[in-house]
Amino acid sequence: MLQLFIAYYLGINLTGFALMGIDKKRAVRHAWRISEAALFLAAFLGGALGSFLGMRYFHHKTRHWYFALGMPLIALLQHLLILGVFWYAHLP
Repeated sequence: MLQLFIAYYLGINLTGFALMGIDKKRAVRHAWRISEAALFLAAFLGGALGSFLGMRYFHHKTRHWYFALGMPLIALLQHLLILGVFWYAHLP
């Protein structure tokens, strides 16, 4: 079960990171863009840390307050939830 969680966590965070990079490249080229809803969906599905790191690495969406505050907040809440679940699962 833990291996499945780790695989999902890594996959969704890599997806969030990649989506930020792809959207940035498309923005520079004035091409069809990935919707903000899709970017946030990847974050809500567990990829907030990857999305946030992608924002910082690609310098993308950093001026939008809802991304600049939302992604770190979602990542913090997700990691607190993960810690809580693991802590609860290991109670005597």
